[in-house]
Amino acid sequence: MTAGERVVVVGAGVAGITTAVVLAEAGASVHVIADEVPGVTSLAAGAMWGPYLVEPKDKVDQWSRRSLEVFQELAAAPDTGVRLATGIEASRTAEAPPDWATALPGFQPCEPADLPTGFTAGYRFTVPLIDMPTYLDYLLGRLHTAGGTIERRRLASLADVGPASVIVNCTGIGARDLVPDSGLRPIRGQHVVVTNPGLTEFFSEDTGLSPDLLCFYPHGDTVVLGGTAVDGEGDLARDEKAAAGILARCAEIAPRLAEARVLEHRIGARPSRDTVRVEAERGDGTVVVHNYGHGGAGVTLSWGCAEEVRSFCAE
Repeated sequence: MTAGERVVVVGAGVAGITTAVVLAEAGASVHVIADEVPGVTSLAAGAMWGPYLVEPKDKVDQWSRRSLEVFQELAAAPDTGVRLATGIEASRTAEAPPDWATALPGFQPCEPADLPTGFTAGYRFTVPLIDMPTYLDYLLGRLHTAGGTIERRRLASLADVGPASVIVNCTGIGARDLVPDSGLRPIRGQHVVVTNPGLTEFFSEDTGLSPDLLCFYPHGDTVVLGGTAVDGEGDLARDEKAAAGILARCAEIAPRLAEARVLEHRIGARPSRDTVRVEAERGDGTVVVHNYGHGGAGVTLSWGCAEEVRSFCAE
């Protein structure tokens, strides 16, 4: 990639905007094309750093570690929407913590008295917590400062992009039709945002493959409550029954949440496939670099994947 080279990034979720920032700050002339700016699924994220049911493990470990380094740096600036938060991840079965958790600052197993009723294991650590509306605004501002431009347009195919030496496909679930990629499927996620009754620490349950998640992430005056993970479901309409279940599960852990006022519902479709796809296809004159399929770990992998895209563009 040479200075001023025209690169078009398709998609404006966290993967697309982060990739655009990395490329623009490396000197490329970056133009983003997206139907939604920012992407609705990224806006709906919780979001706490942590690899979440994604493969391949060796690459995911590499990408997520790099993103962790960047988020830890961003947490020093108040306008980014990123902060380092302490809390508990717990399980109702006595399982060993994942390796990514044991390497986090402040990691320590919980005493039984520190766990809610019904939980048999848990651990406390400090991790980046990201307020997504604020964070995505920060990224868009950083892209603008680096000279990147944005166009709201729905594409029928990547061939509709127009002149570009490099096209970066960050279309998330849209890649299922745009590529097309039949291995991509949606996993519907829903969060409920409420007023914060005074919570400062996060809580997350390791629910495995269950469609019913349990987590709450405080962001100043608000708390994001989660959640759901309905495999194969991409409908973004609000599900009142699911919302009631989320509120009930979270209030069982933090009873103060039962009186919190509901502010909004955030729904997205996590773009999931057997493995995250970050790879380049080289054709006649144009390089297409794919960066999608991050499932529920889009934020966690965003900086690591974006830097790998940059390495492909430099070849």
